[in-house]
Amino acid sequence: MQGLSVRNPVPYPILIGEGVLAEVRVEGPLALLYDRKVEAFALEVAEALGVVHRLGLEGGEGAKTLAVYGEVLSFLAARGLPRNTTLLVVGGGTLTDLGGFVAATYLRGIPYLAFPTTTLAVVDASVGGKTGLNLPEGKNLVGAFHFPLGVYAELKTLRTLPPATFKEGLVEAFKHGIIQGDEALLAVEDLTPESPRLEGYLARAVAVKVAITEKDPLEKGERRLLNLGHTLGHALEAHTRHALPHGAAVAYGLLFAALLGRALGGRDLTPLVLRLLRWLAPPPIPLVPFTTLVPYLLRDKKKLSESLHWVVPLDLGKLEVRPLPENLLQEAYAQWQKFLAREGFAKS
Repeated sequence: MQGLSVRNPVPYPILIGEGVLAEVRVEGPLALLYDRKVEAFALEVAEALGVVHRLGLEGGEGAKTLAVYGEVLSFLAARGLPRNTTLLVVGGGTLTDLGGFVAATYLRGIPYLAFPTTTLAVVDASVGGKTGLNLPEGKNLVGAFHFPLGVYAELKTLRTLPPATFKEGLVEAFKHGIIQGDEALLAVEDLTPESPRLEGYLARAVAVKVAITEKDPLEKGERRLLNLGHTLGHALEAHTRHALPHGAAVAYGLLFAALLGRALGGRDLTPLVLRLLRWLAPPPIPLVPFTTLVPYLLRDKKKLSESLHWVVPLDLGKLEVRPLPENLLQEAYAQWQKFLAREGFAKS
């Protein structure tokens, strides 16, 4: 079992391994919000901790809506659950985003624990205190920073994932490798739910995010590096109405970011990202004009004033966050489309 500690702005533990339930310590009333795909593990949590109030939902981006958010709030309110209630959230990234936002806003804030059950949730969504919902206009446009009491990643749940879902979550860990300049995190091809190095690999990836979010918990500066690949990725998700999975969208976004870095005179990281894409084998996407994605890009929550800032990798461990001229974006986008067509990632 791997243990990490977050110190700022709110201290909490992160445990990654098998048997993490034995380490959970929580008092007061409890409520459980869980993804029905992992109901068996959710019932283990309920039994181990004595939870009476339970609500199961369908996971996926459809859970991060105002309608489902209202349903969960009503579930808690109808049972008269008080402010010292702790919400236990079991599921992937969409459930931890939703559950964290419910906890941030029910009775103006209650504590919560995260039990991530996907690779995406383990390395990214459950850590760092970002919570939120989607709107029809864009992804994660509603949210709050609300930090958990603890994160408990039970790795046996990863064995229930479809292979594609398991791989997609590791795109975020690969991204952390680019940010940190840690080549060990770029080596994903041999990882499976049964891999003996998976536990250490995930802990290493999480440690990158912990180090960055401790320095910049509210995303005023350095934390923006974690958005590498996400600006175009979120636009692709929104354009496809979330038919394109998040991990696949970010992988495509990383290729675009690598092309931007190359255009600005940085090291050519496209071979590394192409290796990731070939291993991931994501769903192919339609090649639409850049102007089709601009409305989604302009709604990006990372926009500052009237400028959209891009995270650009100039080398492993060397990134910049800056606005970019439209002609450079257009040229990189044209190259990106050629790469996708050549590699078979484009729909005809």
